[in-house]
Amino acid sequence: MRGWRFGPRKPPAAALLAIFTTMSACAPPEPPAAEPAPRVMMFLGDSFTVGSGPVPPSETYASETARLMGARPVIAGASGTGYVNEGRVGRTFERSFEVELAWRPAPDLLVISGGHNDRRWRPARVRAAADRLLAKVRAHWPGTDVVVVGPLFMGEPPRRAYAVRDVLARAAQDGGVTFADPMTRRWPPATALRDGVHPTHAGHELIAAWLAAELA
Repeated sequence: MRGWRFGPRKPPAAALLAIFTTMSACAPPEPPAAEPAPRVMMFLGDSFTVGSGPVPPSETYASETARLMGARPVIAGASGTGYVNEGRVGRTFERSFEVELAWRPAPDLLVISGGHNDRRWRPARVRAAADRLLAKVRAHWPGTDVVVVGPLFMGEPPRRAYAVRDVLARAAQDGGVTFADPMTRRWPPATALRDGVHPTHAGHELIAAWLAAELA
């Protein structure tokens, strides 16, 4: 039959525009782009890292350093501990790493800070313990950056502390990680607590500013 057209007729351009406009108005809005998750910085250390006296873990140089660098801190360790020294909790840095950190997802950065409590031990023994810990961290988290921070002293470091600092620096170098040396700095006397050893809140802020600059 002449005059019949089989198949759908093409709608006019105006109708197409109306259909497109209606569909666009009804379409759900695109979800906003997800913000990237903050980097994770883990800290392993002694009382300088976990807090002492009036300074809780959330206000130590470790937490403040992470805040300055826009990262999320995870703090591990215990007062009196070191690479060899077990403190009152009866564990070394290596053991603290195993029970507090190793079961977690790998961080972007691990800061191992200490040595203050190891100065009564033979430097060779401290070096061997540092080598073991760094090897264990590297094997467990091969993609994580690692920084070793030497012993912290708010006043004049004792002579034996320099030997500990030196073996830790060599362990870091041989282990292919960064070493930061706070013993090159002298902190104002007012930034130490009454015990003359641990930092005040202001002292922790100064240490954090120094360490963040070192890491940057």
